Amino acid sequence: MLCCRGCHVYSDYSIMKKILVINGPNLNLLGLREPTLYGARNFAALQQFIRECADKLGLHVELMQSNHEGVIVDAIQDAYGKFDGILINPAAYTHTSVAILDALKAVALPTVEVHLTDISTREDFRKFSYVSLYAHKTICGKGFDGYSEGLQYLVNLLSK
Repeated sequence: MLCCRGCHVYSDYSIMKKILVINGPNLNLLGLREPTLYGARNFAALQQFIRECADKLGLHVELMQSNHEGVIVDAIQDAYGKFDGILINPAAYTHTSVAILDALKAVALPTVEVHLTDISTREDFRKFSYVSLYAHKTICGKGFDGYSEGLQYLVNLLSK
């Protein structure tokens, strides 16, 4: 069924796919942090964008952001048995966190990695991603739209 805005309305949330969206360190400073690189829109705008995309796709999303690696690892571990997939922007932990990689591998949920910028064109230390060693797909350099593409990819993957 569609609501007046054209969004899908589900009376039974149990049939909706559940996606955990994780944003890593410093993403809470969007709009303030290097706006020439990351854009002028703030983190609240990103969260709203993700929710609107999820609504259009008929997904239930839970959003979380942390500047702490262990909190992100805990969220990934807690996702086991509760979520159908993970969309993650590990931010700076992309290039350093074996712990996040190991947590993703342990819970074995379909995962898409997303980055606002194209990490392959940035500083040398940003070009390698530990998360990409597990992620089904990595999306870089598409700004907010990368999140939309990642959610759509998970919908397609989970519907197989």
